[in-house]
Amino acid sequence: MMTHKSMVHELIHAIDMCRTKMDPINNCLHLACTEVRAENLSGECSVLKELPRMSNFLGHGAECVKRRAALSVRANPKCSERAHDYVDAAMERCFQDYYPF
Repeated sequence: MMTHKSMVHELIHAIDMCRTKMDPINNCLHLACTEVRAENLSGECSVLKELPRMSNFLGHGAECVKRRAALSVRANPKCSERAHDYVDAAMERCFQDYYPF
């Protein structure tokens, strides 16, 4: 059963596909950006959900987003070897993109 946060995550991907000319299958930076946005905006990195993993309260949300986005990017064989590099490159711009909220 899909949770509310998972549904929001997938809807963020759908919004990104509709509002931009991204190609997340072939462009690893596009994939990293939409994953960063989906992880950040869906609530999947909420404090309560991540409490057991927290070593530092400040900045943990961004750390969670990076960790989870890299896992998703790594699932694409074209992007797997440099998943963390792609997420790092997309993080600053895409983490601050709150559209449509």
